[in-house]
Amino acid sequence: MPENIDDILKNECGLVKDRPIVAGVSGGPDSLCLMETLRRAGYPVIVAYFDHQLRAESTTDARMVEKTANRLMLACYVDGADVRAHAEEKKLSIEEAARNLRYRFMFNLARRCNAQAVAVGHTADDQVETVLMHFLRGSGIAGLKGMSYRSIIPVFDPEIPIVRPLLDMWREETVVFCAINGLRPHYDSSNDSLNFQRNRIRHLLIPSLETYNPKFREAVLRMSQSLKGDYTFVMETLETAWREVVFSVDKESITFDYSLLSTFSLGLQRNLVKHAMQNLRPGVDVTFSVLERATNLIKHGGTSARVDLKAGLRMFREGNFIYIGTLDAELPFDLWPQMPGESPISITPPQQVSLAGGWKLSCERWHLPVLAKEQAERNDDQFQVWVDAEHLPDSLELRPRRQGDHFAPLGMNGHSQKISDFFVNEKVPHRARDRWPLLCAGDEIIWVPGYRSAHSCRLTNSTKKIIYYSIMRPPEKIAE
Repeated sequence: MPENIDDILKNECGLVKDRPIVAGVSGGPDSLCLMETLRRAGYPVIVAYFDHQLRAESTTDARMVEKTANRLMLACYVDGADVRAHAEEKKLSIEEAARNLRYRFMFNLARRCNAQAVAVGHTADDQVETVLMHFLRGSGIAGLKGMSYRSIIPVFDPEIPIVRPLLDMWREETVVFCAINGLRPHYDSSNDSLNFQRNRIRHLLIPSLETYNPKFREAVLRMSQSLKGDYTFVMETLETAWREVVFSVDKESITFDYSLLSTFSLGLQRNLVKHAMQNLRPGVDVTFSVLERATNLIKHGGTSARVDLKAGLRMFREGNFIYIGTLDAELPFDLWPQMPGESPISITPPQQVSLAGGWKLSCERWHLPVLAKEQAERNDDQFQVWVDAEHLPDSLELRPRRQGDHFAPLGMNGHSQKISDFFVNEKVPHRARDRWPLLCAGDEIIWVPGYRSAHSCRLTNSTKKIIYYSIMRPPEKIAE
């Protein structure tokens, strides 16, 4: 038993001694070692045995686990299911079906018993095998770091953690522990079957690799422990970037600021996309090819580019925003100013009016033409403008576009174009165009907020009468 097992249980696994722990016990040396370690350390243990019904002797094993738990005065719960039938019905491998049913049983039991965690007897050997399985699938650092002492598996429970206190112990050490402490583990014949990938890695691949390095298992374990530190650094960097670049998060979609996302390194972009996908689809296996499609869109895609990712998720760009969402996601409209309805709104300075999604428009008169001209020349915020109001009526109106609208934007020497063409040229998001607010004097469009004002209302050296208009964004959302 590791000398620091108490520290592992308390600090690494985050366990306390006043709430029960559900321990998955199969009757093998690893799980019996786990059960006895928790019991001797003073933690209240609930023994959970799941019968996969894959072996003729599984019922006998269940009775043995019950007998051992009763002898140690531990509560014991037994359940089971036909794993093979479940695998065929759900089109899963036997290994995956067994894990899903076993974990579902243990987490359901943990909720019923108000347990603080589910504990499993994964050892250093399991860690090595897991890292190799991830390596063979082409995993990144998240897979090569292996399992953690404590983690959340959202697909089973978003709050109750799974803990693995024995990750520093080799399988041989658990056998010795059981012998010393009078525990009699049983032999699981399915561990010899080469029908399972983990068993092939255990019995064929690792012995072969040990001919190149007799301490191969120790080398892989050291690598996984080293990568845990690197992974922590990556996640801290990811969380900082996430707060900066994510504009909004809901159950169906996540919105990124494209101008920021496109400046990040390729590795950080991949991790942000992966994190977003796993937020929307917990447990989804995000492959390298999926991330390549996503980063190609960020680098090469136009303002209306889109790509299918995986698990019913797609990614696409609209103007300065990139979305990752479900196929039927109701995407947010509060990313841009939008009219609250079809009816025009009268605007007379000084005044402030509310638009849809928390946006607001305000206006006021300026009485210092020189200062106004200086501010306008230095302004780079397209949501504020100073206009020459000499020939404008006292009251303007804010309205959505109408059939036949034309606009003569600043910089075109008074030449006009259809507002629809202006929207296309300026890459205004298509679904935002119908309700985009336009500041108008009669039929003349004075200002398209976020883009340009009219040529006819530009400030000149002879300008005397000035009105300042600005549109304010809603308070920033905190990305979760």
